[in-house]
Amino acid sequence: MEMNFRRLLVAAAAALTIGATSARADLVFATDTSAYPPFTSRNAAGEWEGWEYEFMNALCAEMNEKCTMIAIAWDGIIPALLEKKMDGILGSMSITDKRKEVIDFSDMYYNSAAVIIGAKNGDMDFSPEHLSGKTIGVQGATIHQNYIDKYYVPKGAVSKAYQKQDEANADLAAGRVDYLMADGVALRDYLMSDEGKACCELKGAVPDDKEVLGYGVGVGLRKEDTALRDKINAAIKSLAAKGYFEELTKKYGLDGLMTLPPRG
Repeated sequence: MEMNFRRLLVAAAAALTIGATSARADLVFATDTSAYPPFTSRNAAGEWEGWEYEFMNALCAEMNEKCTMIAIAWDGIIPALLEKKMDGILGSMSITDKRKEVIDFSDMYYNSAAVIIGAKNGDMDFSPEHLSGKTIGVQGATIHQNYIDKYYVPKGAVSKAYQKQDEANADLAAGRVDYLMADGVALRDYLMSDEGKACCELKGAVPDDKEVLGYGVGVGLRKEDTALRDKINAAIKSLAAKGYFEELTKKYGLDGLMTLPPRG
């Protein structure tokens, strides 16, 4: 199953089509309170770790900034940004036209496919018509909830929203929901866990819809913070030119599974 999952994400990723000389004030970036491996989570000592946390550190080093990561509940993370409780959102937030009505974004720093998983039963049909009457778990206030509401609910599926992704994962394992939709890399990580291996399997990647799923993941920023946006974009471009994203992605065993910023 791991090889099949890898092939699917590689194919889906393929289809998704500066350093400062002086530091400004310390920057604070927020991510979700829910663990979101392999991107962000806390270890046994309570320290942040993961692909996205390492990217934050590299980004801030490139900008000659000292940065801190904090946790804020996902459904309140944009209001918290607008209330200036932090400088940016660095929590796998997809760039969508709807969100851009309220906040701004940096350039994309990764993209990956959205997938559906369910119980191990060999039934690989995850079309909206086939899932009529089934309950699909999603994290609330996400592009995945919007996708289910657009394509599956009108065909008779029931959407069940969770505050945290790990809560949705646990309910799938317990049989309280029939399917989950989320980021393919994050769900791959779950399916490789003991709980995920025991209960569930990949059904497939959903057809892309950029209006709903967006244009990749960027740093969420206030519209007025144009100088910070430009500084972050320059750092992303510099890191890409150095091959940093490929090195980091390979370190986590994710090479080929994500669309990364171009080197050129």
